[in-house]
Formats: sequence, structure tokens, C-alpha cells
Amino acid sequence: MLSRTFAASRQLVFDAFTQPELLRRWHGARGWHLVVCEIDLRPGGAWRFVSRGPAGAELGHGGVYREVEAPARLVQTEVYDGWDAGPALVTTVLDEGDGWTTMTTTVRYSSREVRDSVLRTPMERGAGEAYDRLAEMLSETILKGRLR
Repeated sequence: MLSRTFAASRQLVFDAFTQPELLRRWHGARGWHLVVCEIDLRPGGAWRFVSRGPAGAELGHGGVYREVEAPARLVQTEVYDGWDAGPALVTTVLDEGDGWTTMTTTVRYSSREVRDSVLRTPMERGAGEAYDRLAEMLSETILKGRLR
């Protein structure tokens, strides 16, 4: 489970997870950027991301939305290119209180062994850096909105 609290409304955080123009501003670890961001935001709709990082490395992944309950909840499958362990099921819940939104993401893998192999990758660092970038983007977006 991943959890992070952001100084932004639930709607803005939901938009940051579902709108390509916002996702391109924050998604991925530092040094990685989305070069493909396709979203069909509806139950049964597909999504596909390709990120490019240092030395031109590319990482692709995608899946299908199972539930879309704006702005509170997303449930989707996720599978990385070249991954043969089957899709993960990702549930993201957004709870708002006093102008802050807490994001809780639960990832269910096909087995404990698959989960453990993922935990041995730099995924935790990458997710932390991505959520740092998201917090920065949310702050910039809110500030720009207040300046208008």
C-alpha cells in the first residue's frame, strides 16, 4: 500500500491522475518523462503510458479501467511491457479533508512471489519521486489559479 497526502482538493488530485496534460507534468521518477499517455477513462477503457528516461531508456505499461468513480476512486489493471506474471490490480482512493487529499493506493499482484520481486526493484524510490513531482505540480497549479 502507498499513501501520500497532498495540499490540494480531491478533484485536482483526481484530475492529475486522469488527464494526460497533467500526467505529463509529474508522472515518473526524476529524469523520466511520459512520451505516450493515452487514457480512455471509463470502465472497460484502456490506458497506456510509455516513459523515457536516462540514456533513452523506455518503460511501457498499461491496463484497463475497472471502476471510475470521480473524484474518489479508480480501479485498474496494470501490466508492464515484457512482464509475464499477469496484471496487477491497482485501487486508488482519494479522501479529502480540510483542503488536503490523502491518496491511498493498493496494488494486488498475482502472487506473493511476484509482489516480492517488485519490491526488490527501485519502484519505491521511483514512486516517491513521482509523488514529490506531483506535489510540486499541484502547488504550482494552485498558485497559478490564485494569481488569475
